[in-house]
Amino acid sequence: MTKKLHLVSLGCTKNLVDSEVMLGRLQSYQLTDESNKADVIIVNTCGFIDAAKEESINTILTLHQDRKKGSLLVMSGCLSERYKEELQAELPEIDIFTGVGDYDKIDQLIASKQSRFTPEVYLATENAQRVITGSNYHAYIKIAEGCNQQCSFCAIPSFKGKLHSRTIESVKKEVKSLVARGFYDFSFISQDSSSFGRDLGLRDGLLSLIEAIESIEGVQSARILYLYPSTTSFELIDAIANSKVFDTYYDMPIQHIDDGMLKRMKRGFGEEKTIALLKHMQSKPDAFVRTSLIAGHPSENEESFARLCAFIEDFGFDRVNIFAYSNEENTTAYTMEQLDDAQITQQTQKLAEIVSRSTQNSLQKMVGKEIKAVVEKESEEHELLLSARPLSWAVEIDGEILINDTSDLLVEFGKTYTVYISEIVGNQLLGTLRT
Repeated sequence: MTKKLHLVSLGCTKNLVDSEVMLGRLQSYQLTDESNKADVIIVNTCGFIDAAKEESINTILTLHQDRKKGSLLVMSGCLSERYKEELQAELPEIDIFTGVGDYDKIDQLIASKQSRFTPEVYLATENAQRVITGSNYHAYIKIAEGCNQQCSFCAIPSFKGKLHSRTIESVKKEVKSLVARGFYDFSFISQDSSSFGRDLGLRDGLLSLIEAIESIEGVQSARILYLYPSTTSFELIDAIANSKVFDTYYDMPIQHIDDGMLKRMKRGFGEEKTIALLKHMQSKPDAFVRTSLIAGHPSENEESFARLCAFIEDFGFDRVNIFAYSNEENTTAYTMEQLDDAQITQQTQKLAEIVSRSTQNSLQKMVGKEIKAVVEKESEEHELLLSARPLSWAVEIDGEILINDTSDLLVEFGKTYTVYISEIVGNQLLGTLRT
């Protein structure tokens, strides 16, 4: 009888790629959504901030409570790596512990029922035989692991190490193989994508990567996620805008805009240069600009927060992620004077109000336009509506368009269509398929 596998991937899309590598190594198992019927349960954890840590632990304990007798419970990923000694001592519920170095050996660990923490961080290559999940047309491509930045609030380098890039040829081979399997839309991801290739001696590796991907027949659209201000060049911004394959999509987390706060955050880039980059992005035709902010970083005062609010209100980002500051061990901000929880909550809420208006304005600009979009599935809003994603938006994080009129077209999920944006209802765009 075929054994059953239940896998939960928490955290970011970089984690998802690693989970897909594990699925590739465990293809002899039958996947199941019912954890209480699984012979093996894997939780690929996130250890970035407190909320993610709590989610990981709660998920593991809930799955343990409901699992069947004789099953194996495996804890992998960032949280497991970051707190390996503590968790092995405190979680007897776990049968196998592994971190961020053995995703491609998960089948061996399960067969031997052994825990292992390889010191090197695993980076998927074209040979990983991943099982792509959640889509029949889109795939994430991890181009690097680790990070050379020293941001005050981030513990990731402490357990992921320094930047480690793939070769362009390796990335190219993987994309070619996925195109041969029917995938045509790709998101290139890493912790600091604009530093890609620097450890290999490439000054601006993304320029070479863009050129390589453009040469692959069958790639219809692509985007690069997580640019870092001090390693993003004007030349790169231009190359993305001029590309016939890459969407004019810029995801550059700035975290703040006030010079004093950027210095305390150890961002390596000041307000003037950051704004110059953002304005250059925004000046490109059909540009989509996304960023991330931290609310409540230590030492933030009313004046610096007011500067941040004014800038976000004025600039008009298309999308903004807001993270409430989480005080993390092994970071320079850990020992700084902390803001109290009430202040952090107040700042988060204030930014959320501004971002809501900014997002609404971005959506409103699309009304009356025709765009290329992928019809992905039936909408969760209503069984008579379809969910579509503009190719100029990133998967999942930027939202959806609800299709309420198919113009009697025969619709295939995962295929692109011309969509006319007819109206906006609340914060939701409605569209009609065009022939």
